[in-house]
Amino acid sequence: MTPLDLAGYLIAGLMTAVAVWRMPAALWGDEEDKRRRALWGCYAGFAAALWTKTRVVRIGLNDSPVTDLSVLIKHYTATVAILAILSYIVAIYGQYPDAGDIPRHVRFARTIQQVAAKASVATLVLLTVLFFTVVDRSVPSDRFVSDHAGQWGATLYMSVFYLYLGAASAVCAYQWALATAGARLRHLRVGLGMMTFAMFIGVGYTVSRTLFLWVSVIDRPSPAFALEFDEVTEGAQLVLFAFFAVGASIPAFSTGGRRVKLWRAQSRLHALWHELMTAFPDQPFEPPRSLRRELTRFDTPADLRIDRWAADIADAVEKLRHYVPDGLLPAAEAAAAADTPDPARSGPLADAYWIKAALTARNAGAPAGPAAAVGTQHATDQDGEVAWLVQVAAAYRTITDDRARHVLASLTDLEKTA
Repeated sequence: MTPLDLAGYLIAGLMTAVAVWRMPAALWGDEEDKRRRALWGCYAGFAAALWTKTRVVRIGLNDSPVTDLSVLIKHYTATVAILAILSYIVAIYGQYPDAGDIPRHVRFARTIQQVAAKASVATLVLLTVLFFTVVDRSVPSDRFVSDHAGQWGATLYMSVFYLYLGAASAVCAYQWALATAGARLRHLRVGLGMMTFAMFIGVGYTVSRTLFLWVSVIDRPSPAFALEFDEVTEGAQLVLFAFFAVGASIPAFSTGGRRVKLWRAQSRLHALWHELMTAFPDQPFEPPRSLRRELTRFDTPADLRIDRWAADIADAVEKLRHYVPDGLLPAAEAAAAADTPDPARSGPLADAYWIKAALTARNAGAPAGPAAAVGTQHATDQDGEVAWLVQVAAAYRTITDDRARHVLASLTDLEKTA
């Protein structure tokens, strides 16, 4: 196995991994994710095309009853992938009202939308006709371009495909270069820049191969030179797909990192939220479920679930205020101060003591009354509130029922003393 063959397997595996990774968001995500189905279709199509280029698959298909079948399948899947990515570009960059000043790249995207599907169908039909009529397939080939160099039928066939591929690469390079220049986030700018670079390689790849094939018709090269040119340009295409796969994944890594943080926050908040929602079953939109079920749900985005949980916990605390006296707040703060001298830890611990003791009182049958005092708001935005609640939930798990009852008992002792 040559280094080029090994690189082919690695890049095919990389593109397949990206397609598998992005599949859940494309199929089961929210409306914004569903628009990215086209981009996922591009990953899946190019992954299939790359596997047909690997040595074992390529030789197996080329030696089948349909000679050089891998070439036709590769071009079918690549054409579908190109149509998918053009559709994605239109969906992302064509979202402007019809009235008013429309940017030039948006008008360009809409023009592409009008011709892309028809051009793809025409390309597939023409490739099929040429493949079975003018391409010399009397002997199975290993490297299609170098083995057919100098043959006008194969040159015409490949020129049709390269025209479609090169035009699509130029469109992507143009749109992504504009998007790179306008990107404010660093990770988005880097990812788009890598994808733009990949498309410029694609333009150079198609132009160089098309010129080579037509020059070869006039002056047939030696087999050694043809093979060397084929391998060099093939290596450039593998570099193209590496930059494309990594560049397309960089922005998603940022989104994925946020989702991991949200899942981690869910796992830490779940015990507190579940216990409060069990006490107030009419509070949540749906009955509380196990942590495993909550983490594997795809019907609601994780950030929306976290926001709901934070609101549910806040509403439950508001209801608990009616089952305890005002003195619970200083008692909870005193209990927290006795447990830790660290102010950063005593704040969340005091809130946890208050919730645990109030819930204990309510479950023990305390009558409802006026709203008691509660701790002040510790955050100015939703992310800050969630971060605070995560600390409260962590402290809540350390408080035993006996300790909560002890805090309530201290209130009774104070009332008797008073």
